[in-house]
Amino acid sequence: MNELVKKTQNKINLQFENHLIKNNKLLKNRLLEIPKTSGCYLFKDENGEILYIGKSKTLRNRVNSYFSNFRELSPRLSLMVRQITEIEIILTDNEFEALNLESNLIKTNKPYFNILLTDDKKYPYVCITWSEKYPRIYITRRRRNRNNLDRYYGPYADVGLLRKTLFLLKKIFPLRQSKLSKSFYREITGIDLDEISSENYKKIIKQVSMIFQGRNEDLVKILEKKMNYFSNEMQYESAAKVRDQIVSIKLLTESQKISIPDSSINRDIFGIYSNSKISSIQIFQMRSGKLVGRIAYSQQLIDSDEIITLQRIFEEHYSNVDNVEIPSEILIQFEIPKKILIEEWLSELKKRKVKINVPKRNKKLETVELVIKNAKLELERISNGIEENEYAMEDLSQILEINHLPKRIEGYDISHIQGSDPVASQVVFIDGIPSKQNYRKYKIKDKNVYSGHSDDYAAIEEVIYRRFRKWSRFKKEGGDFSLLFDKKNSSLDNELLSDWPDLVMIDGGKGQLNAALKALIDLNLDQEITICSLAKKNEEIYLPGLKKPLESEINQKGVMLLRRVRDEAHRFALSFHRNKRSKNMKRSQLSEIPGVGSTRIRDLLEHFKSIDAIRIANIKELSNVKGLGKNTAQEIFKYFHEI
Repeated sequence: MNELVKKTQNKINLQFENHLIKNNKLLKNRLLEIPKTSGCYLFKDENGEILYIGKSKTLRNRVNSYFSNFRELSPRLSLMVRQITEIEIILTDNEFEALNLESNLIKTNKPYFNILLTDDKKYPYVCITWSEKYPRIYITRRRRNRNNLDRYYGPYADVGLLRKTLFLLKKIFPLRQSKLSKSFYREITGIDLDEISSENYKKIIKQVSMIFQGRNEDLVKILEKKMNYFSNEMQYESAAKVRDQIVSIKLLTESQKISIPDSSINRDIFGIYSNSKISSIQIFQMRSGKLVGRIAYSQQLIDSDEIITLQRIFEEHYSNVDNVEIPSEILIQFEIPKKILIEEWLSELKKRKVKINVPKRNKKLETVELVIKNAKLELERISNGIEENEYAMEDLSQILEINHLPKRIEGYDISHIQGSDPVASQVVFIDGIPSKQNYRKYKIKDKNVYSGHSDDYAAIEEVIYRRFRKWSRFKKEGGDFSLLFDKKNSSLDNELLSDWPDLVMIDGGKGQLNAALKALIDLNLDQEITICSLAKKNEEIYLPGLKKPLESEINQKGVMLLRRVRDEAHRFALSFHRNKRSKNMKRSQLSEIPGVGSTRIRDLLEHFKSIDAIRIANIKELSNVKGLGKNTAQEIFKYFHEI
């Protein structure tokens, strides 16, 4: 048995020696062979499989950067570089040719590391904005690397529990976002939380972040030391405050029932369950024997292979977490192809040994099976929604007689009161689900729409013109719309593709539809964009060029999908209109005060947040507003108190 283990280890060592990062002499010679001209580079592994395809106008410098800055690479790129055993070069005459060649090679070969997993928008993340002087903590459903310093934790499967946790944290810790903790902090320390230094505030946020990293026990140990220090220094009020923090943190996890042997070891447990189209992946984060987090991903099944899908989720997950979040042991339901390599990668990130195990019996196996059961339950929920929405999109395509599924539907509506504060909304449904990160608001600028004179047609025409004028420029500059219509073969970037609607829906009848169509004709896009309108009275669908509405039933799946889009556009437009009207009413009321112009109105509202707060403020508090002055403060006080 020992001889077999020895032979296996020798085989592994031999494989690793072929990796360029492990063989300096071979790497140096290979880099010298690469010319300093434009072209594409193909990284390959020991089996000759392409890992990654890139392009550069100076090939040697670009390829060399992967190896010379190896320690500074992102976790995912460092995992890729570990596997490179061969570099293939294809020369081109210029950088433009290299760009086209790269695009074609990627589409043809689909390299492992060129295909990135996308965020699952259904599940929420927690974002901590470390890039800001005083970091904020908030829940978001969109993970965007707007700044490399900001950190995202998740995605979390239970948004209700996440909100509850964040609410409790704002009670436990003195956070500037929380009115409750602000007043509590002032009572205990006598210091206004708004006056705390950025450095000290970031220390508080660092403690909070440990909760989202699953490091509750580590945080409790730190706070216990802090409590003992305050107690020894006879700072009993501060010690009591820290004691209360410790009690509250323990309450966050004491109700968890799941536990496995060796409770001192931190573990992540992965489970995957798939149907023919999609995989659901669940990750249970076990820390000191307790479940502190349940993270969820869903992903289209990659090449009908659960093992490859799980490995990619695995790599993606650990590429986006802090090193301290990587546990000592990871349990998975079956072996993944590059297990040894990934263990080495994770161990180097964590600076401690990390093991990936496939349990065969006892409590660990039962825990993995529990995670798989949760993945199955979530898949059933996802699949039911997907199938229902696909049926609705298919039905709508038949009603409209279009040859593609309307995967991205945009809905537009106008809101005003007799022309006052006119606004418009753009809502977006993707695969039948509201995509709120793509919603957009418009303030109507047309001078023919004003208080006392409404013109919905002019407003609709303006909004559609503003929305699609960039596409008009795209067409004028020679852009090929056939690439948009054949999305499977399109070489355009994903961001551009995601902005192109399969269907535009206008809230209203023939008049509103014709107004939108006029804008598209002016933009020379009336042949490219599929557009319809939905009238409220009888839920009738109108198309350009047809005098009568289409034949459809009010309860058809496709009509109901359009109704959901229309109702959401109406709701969004109405809420924006009310908000704008409320702000204008506030501003108009303040503008009646002598010496108060638009700049001072803005400063007052930024300082007090509401008219009611300004109304109850005394002269001293009003004088604290920047640039206001005592005389103006007296005028404001006089206005509200009729002195």
